[in-house]
Amino acid sequence: MFAEDVTEKRSLERQLQVAQKMEAVGRLSGGIAHDFNNLLGVIIGYSQVLKKRLEVETPLREHAEEIEKAGQRAASLTRQLLAFSRQQVLAPAVLNLNALLTDMEKMVSRLIGEDIELGLRLDPGIGRVKADLSQIEQVVMNLVVNVRDASPHGGKRVIGTENAVLDQEYTRRHPGSRVGSYVMLSVIDNGTGMNAETLAHLFEPFFTTKESGKGTGLGLATVYGVVKQSGGYVGVDSEPGRGSCFRVYLPQIKEALSNDAAGAPLPATFRGTETVLLVEDADALRKLAQALLEENGYRVLAAESGVEALKIAEKEQERIHLLLTDVIMPGMNGRALAERLAPQHKGLRVLYMSGYTHTAIAEHAVLESGTYLLQKPFTEEALLQKVCEVLCADAPGKSASKQAPVLAGSDAR
Repeated sequence: MFAEDVTEKRSLERQLQVAQKMEAVGRLSGGIAHDFNNLLGVIIGYSQVLKKRLEVETPLREHAEEIEKAGQRAASLTRQLLAFSRQQVLAPAVLNLNALLTDMEKMVSRLIGEDIELGLRLDPGIGRVKADLSQIEQVVMNLVVNVRDASPHGGKRVIGTENAVLDQEYTRRHPGSRVGSYVMLSVIDNGTGMNAETLAHLFEPFFTTKESGKGTGLGLATVYGVVKQSGGYVGVDSEPGRGSCFRVYLPQIKEALSNDAAGAPLPATFRGTETVLLVEDADALRKLAQALLEENGYRVLAAESGVEALKIAEKEQERIHLLLTDVIMPGMNGRALAERLAPQHKGLRVLYMSGYTHTAIAEHAVLESGTYLLQKPFTEEALLQKVCEVLCADAPGKSASKQAPVLAGSDAR
């Protein structure tokens, strides 16, 4: 008689099935988020236009503000969907997680409430990681919110860091992880804990154990997507009544810490003077962007396709300073258009617009060096600041004449 223990094999098969399901849901979620971004851009943009034209005292202004708030909440949901589906464009920088967590400590303490004791247990010898700062901050916030919700009666929470090495034995038992050296970020609580059924669905989008109306079920899905897109691994250990321990592993790197200096915001009296070639196939969004740019002093040449943009540029007698183009368009994408225009228009700056990552401008969802991106949906402030940033950026081998303003309202830098 021959007997074989297939327990581990069955466990690996279940984990593989979950991973495949997550991948399929991610593709669907990303597609939905992409389609909504243009619509949300129009809703948010025109609500801001209405708000500017209405007197503060009129009830209609409050209505416009509510429309804008609803649009921003919807935009936040699409960003989380894109994060889960790993279709957000990342602007990675070399980070020290200890410094990031120390900076966030006060904010995290306010978030979890006075009835929860927070402790930091940071290893001073941890290595450096390369990731998008705003995305890792989002990971920390989402994990902390999850911990808070799992502890209705207070308790103690510990956020820690340490170096970790994942070997073949570990990766064999944890599909999705890879052998290598990592920096581990852990969030430990002594809350209610989770059973096996909950753990099996924990990182799926829209899965939540909260009552209806109390949560979207996207917080931990966002954590999963961001960590995966950053080349890392996230796992959790938990049992009912014994709390939970979330572990985020980010690959160690040897590069020096990034030191990106932020510029000053746009002055209230800002007026642009340059000529912008605007290319966007969505009519409503193109008209909105054109109106916002022209109201702020820019001269705008608008086109609905790459072919039309080439015809306009060929006839234009004056200098075109900036190409502001959507990435994905019928017939010709934004990158191909920029390459066609560059030889005929020396010194032309290019700013891409997109609601999700695409290999035309972002290899493996990482923005190419020297490439500028305005994330959809955008506000008027984000549009103007990014346009000014690109126009003021240093030309190769030359010094900029003025400081480029910091980008507001966008994940791309």
